[in-house]
Amino acid sequence: MTKWESNKAWFLILPVFAVVAFSAIIPLMTVVNYSVQDIFGPGQAYFVGTEWYREMLHNSRLHEALLRQIIFSFTVLGIELVLGIGISLTLPKKGWGASFCLVVLALPLLIPWNVVGTTWVVFARPDIGLAGVFLNWLGIDYNFTADALDSWLTVVVMEVWHWTPLVILLCYAGLQAIPEAYYQAARIDGASKWAVFRYIQLPKLRGVLLIAVLLRFMDSFMIYTEPFVLTGGGPGNSTTFLSQYLTKMALGQFDIGPAAAFSLMYFLIILLFCFVFYTAMMHMGQGDAQ
Repeated sequence: MTKWESNKAWFLILPVFAVVAFSAIIPLMTVVNYSVQDIFGPGQAYFVGTEWYREMLHNSRLHEALLRQIIFSFTVLGIELVLGIGISLTLPKKGWGASFCLVVLALPLLIPWNVVGTTWVVFARPDIGLAGVFLNWLGIDYNFTADALDSWLTVVVMEVWHWTPLVILLCYAGLQAIPEAYYQAARIDGASKWAVFRYIQLPKLRGVLLIAVLLRFMDSFMIYTEPFVLTGGGPGNSTTFLSQYLTKMALGQFDIGPAAAFSLMYFLIILLFCFVFYTAMMHMGQGDAQ
């Protein structure tokens, strides 16, 4: 079989690539067009060049939202990775117990985002919610609707509860793919559990961990629905993340030009962080291989 014949299958998916590219390029070009104009209404737009980009770069509220978003994303990512790896290591490897545990753990992933926010609104209420009442019964003055720290921590816990199962499932699949021969060799050498994890399991999990890091970072960096339903971005701006700030700017204030410029910068920030994560993990893999 020639190289041409072996690559003919790619032509079958070219229509899909064309449709996706078409549906992505048109909205992107529309946003780029808006980002360089001052729009007053239908047919009333004036070219302003890079003015909105400069304004966004010097916007103090945007800087605060960006810092808040970075801290939040790295916090939930670190917690989810530790919990995901730890829980996946304790799950049974086979039998009905493994199936039962995986199904139960995956349940939060089936809940829509707006329902997650609504559920935690009730669960965390200090007057009737199980978590809120219990914390106050312990003597902790907890009120996520009035205290900024309580609100931020509640959003973090909610996000960890909702998405840690995804990391667990990925890590569990990676652990199941490790050949038994590695474990047999480790037992013969008398390796401890920590040594097995450090030199066998963790290196073999690098691929799925890269997927988990990229998926969870991108998703957490674009979080909107859950904190909007739970706190509305408050109290104050304690849980106003970048997506909420963008929505408020575009729809609440109808600043289409600045919002378009900000959305492009938002997109580039996500790409930059994902590129850094990917490059760092690839270099770690090459270092271990050497």
